[in-house]
Amino acid sequence: MKRALVTGGSGDIGGAICRRLAADGLHVVVHGHRHPAQAAAVVADIATRGGSAEAVVFDLTDRARTAAALSELLLAGPIQILVNNAGIHADAVFPGMSDGQWDDVIAVGVHGFFNVTRPLILPMIRTRWGRIVNISSLAAITGNRGQVNYAAAKGALHAASKSLALEVASRGITVNVVAPGIIAGVMSASAFDAKAIQSLVPMQRAGKPEEVADLVAFLVSEQAAYISGQIISINGGMI
Repeated sequence: MKRALVTGGSGDIGGAICRRLAADGLHVVVHGHRHPAQAAAVVADIATRGGSAEAVVFDLTDRARTAAALSELLLAGPIQILVNNAGIHADAVFPGMSDGQWDDVIAVGVHGFFNVTRPLILPMIRTRWGRIVNISSLAAITGNRGQVNYAAAKGALHAASKSLALEVASRGITVNVVAPGIIAGVMSASAFDAKAIQSLVPMQRAGKPEEVADLVAFLVSEQAAYISGQIISINGGMI
């Protein structure tokens, strides 16, 4: 049974991805940090559905602790599927953005990607099969007011993904980016009301976390073996 690690697996999109991958027969490692109880709840939900999962809790901005946690996971063998989903918002117009708002968002979105992916990549390469999916945002493609920090973090993820895809392509490993638009959940509920969604989204509705999970599930499957280095939007026709 292949193993998948989903960072930020306790959130709306992350939880949906974990459930879908487990339903597809993978053993899913559900990562959490600020919400360990929610990560445990996702694991319990997967178990009730007959799936296989475990929770892991660490701060992915802490390089040493992340490396230690991943070393423990690797004792059971390589992790061949990685979904870098963790991300945070700290919105503010740029002239009023604090050092902390910039640093925290970059730390999770960019440094977190590095801290998690680097320890897993060599064991994955040795198996000559792997899938890496990095969850981004429409903000990195079109920009968004008040999210210079978030767009910068996700834009860096786009560039890193394209470069990494080139490095590992000959080893049977694909690297892709999924860039969601407005997706129903805690994050979007506070930013977009129904009227705003109807105005912004041609399909006139928010996407479902499960729809993002379906796309991720395809990208980590055997059927997507020739897709790599791509940024794939899922946004109801916004661009």
